[in-house]
Amino acid sequence: MGKLYDKLTEDYRIKEGLKACINCGTCTAICPAAEFYKYDPRKIVDIVQSKDDHEIENLLKSEQIWYCGECMSCLTRCPRKNAPGLVIMALRNLSMELGYFVESEKGRQQYALAKIISGNILNYGYCVYARTLKAKDHPEAGPLWEWIEQNMDDVYERNGANLEGEGPGALRRIPQEDLDQLKKIFDHTGATARIEAINRYSMEKAREMGLTPDEYFHHVFNNTEKEHLNQ
Repeated sequence: MGKLYDKLTEDYRIKEGLKACINCGTCTAICPAAEFYKYDPRKIVDIVQSKDDHEIENLLKSEQIWYCGECMSCLTRCPRKNAPGLVIMALRNLSMELGYFVESEKGRQQYALAKIISGNILNYGYCVYARTLKAKDHPEAGPLWEWIEQNMDDVYERNGANLEGEGPGALRRIPQEDLDQLKKIFDHTGATARIEAINRYSMEKAREMGLTPDEYFHHVFNNTEKEHLNQ
């Protein structure tokens, strides 16, 4: 038994999600991600069960652990009630804790996700916030979003939203005292420490790649360099 395996098994999701896998492959057969990505949850569970630190380290640095959509279809069909999706969550957690996530393209995207989503929650109280969705960062939205961005107040008012307004309504302004409470929740649950770790490891990787923080953000947000899909 290796140190990485021991560390991994401290996570309650391993204890709840990996009971007695018989490697039947049902999880892979039902997995939506396995249909499209180079992803096989059965093999991932097999590696974890091997307790081989070298293989587990490779897994923590791999693309594969970031393909899972955490839909838990695997749990609903497993004859032994294992949950490879929970095993994936534990692997992701350890990968970010140890900084291994920056060794994969999909892993490096955690920096952009943490910056955007956590920033929106802590600054505005929303996971997705209209003001931070910029057309230049989302070319897939086409010219329509550029027009909406330029006419945002009018568009949201016409649709009945209370964008940044007082009182009730969609997209209303969240009071600062409530945002302060959200920050305390982040602090006490370890989310703040996780964001700080993601930022620290990501900036180390940015320096290694010769990129400024802003360049690194746009690189991981926009660039897809590897082939991730099944052919």
